[in-house]
This record gives sequence, structure tokens and C-alpha cells, in this order.
Amino acid sequence: MILFLLSTNAAEVAIFLGSLILGLPLPLLPAQVLWINLVTDGLPGLAFTAEPAEKGTMKRPPKHPQESIFAHGLAIHILWVGGLMGLTTIFTQAYAISIGDTHWQTMAFTVLCLSQMGHALAIRSEKESLFTLGIFSNKYLLGAISLTFFLQLSTIYVPFLHPVFKTEALSLKELFFSLLLSSVVFIAVEVEKFVKRRKS
Repeated sequence: MILFLLSTNAAEVAIFLGSLILGLPLPLLPAQVLWINLVTDGLPGLAFTAEPAEKGTMKRPPKHPQESIFAHGLAIHILWVGGLMGLTTIFTQAYAISIGDTHWQTMAFTVLCLSQMGHALAIRSEKESLFTLGIFSNKYLLGAISLTFFLQLSTIYVPFLHPVFKTEALSLKELFFSLLLSSVVFIAVEVEKFVKRRKS
């Protein structure tokens, strides 16, 4: 859960710094950031408490009491995943602006939120693929992600929520593009775990 939440926080920092450096408009508004912190962080974060213990957990040596929670590559993972989330979101924004798409902010908001869902699925295990674990092996997490996905689509397609979150309805092409880019983080983390398995 710590890994999930801190990666998202790192992404938000990367997004605002990146947009400032590149001279882009602010990609996220305060209401959208609040939504991310309360809903897309909160629901999956709570569901991680129901995650079954990973295989071989009892065979691992105990951690030293004074060992940092950021040891064993945790800090590196937070930084590179947060950076990748941020880069993907900024790319969405910059590309949409470059082609004159006025829905760029809704697209960037959607890409960040759904990237988090992909990350939540991928980090259920340090090394095992999601497809080895089984998508349904943590039904609470799957339910939380499904609900979050539905709520995110509601901010896009339910008209009375538009003025609250300053969102606009996306076309199917825009939604597909956003879904495609939001899968980048999931794929990248699965590749990282594949490399770890090969090394071990």
C-alpha cells in the first residue's frame, strides 16, 4: 500500500514540475487532485489490506528493525514509476494540445487515474506476474479498481459532474487513446518483474 500511494504522490510532483519546466498549462486542477487522493488512491489502497501473503514469505529472512522502509529497491521503484506516470500524463497533455484537442485536461486526468489502477494490479507481487497470481485472487482489490474505473468514467460522462471536476465528455477515439497510454505503467512494471524472475 505504501508503494502504491507514494508512487502516485511522486507522479503528481513530476507532473507539476514537468509542466512548469515545459511551459505547459497546469495539467490538473485542485478538484481533480483531491479526487485522485481520495478515490483513486483511497479505494485500491484499502483493498490492499486483503491481499493474500506472497508465496515464500515465511522463508525470507526477517528485516532488520532499523532498516528503512525504502530499502530493497522500494525508493527506486517509487521514483521510476512515479516518473513514468508523470511522463505519460504530460505526454498526453502535450500531444493533445499540439493537435488542437480541447479535451486535453480531461484526457490527462484520466490517464493518471487509470495508470494508478494498472500499477495497483501490477504491484500485488514483487516478482510474480499478475497472470500467475490470478486476477480474481484478491476480489476486494478487483472490486475497488472496477468501482474506481466506473467512478472515473462518471466524471467524464455524467453531465452534472462536469462543472465540479472541470471535465468534458471524451470521444471514443480520445477515450481509447487515454486507455492505451494508461496501460504503459502496468506493462512496464510487469516487464520489471519479468527481469527480476530471469535474474533469480
